Amino acid sequence: MKLGPFWLKIQIACGDALAMGPGKADLLEAIVAEGSISAAGRALGMSYRRAWLLVDEMNRCFDPVLVETIKGGGRERGAKVSATGLAVLEAYREMEREAATIVERPAYRRLRAHLRAEPVTNS
Repeated sequence: MKLGPFWLKIQIACGDALAMGPGKADLLEAIVAEGSISAAGRALGMSYRRAWLLVDEMNRCFDPVLVETIKGGGRERGAKVSATGLAVLEAYREMEREAATIVERPAYRRLRAHLRAEPVTNS
């Protein structure tokens, strides 16, 4: 959740993989809206391959899977976010809202007092 130059990002790890983060949450929401991985990727400006790799990583990290693909050639093909996926997405968005309140706490203010707006470039 961006708050000017200073913001917090929640990322959930699964071993060495990134199970959930803001981009994956956005992708889940786009799959709900679009009904397919390819259409969700297009809506977010990413390639099908990138979207598919993100879905694959999420599905390998959660049990049961977050996105179910529907194979076939008819109107029923595409992808849908599972009930687990919807629950994970809701929990993640709630965590983002809670994290947004941290930026007003004294510890974060003390940390931010020493944080540059941009990294120094190596010369």
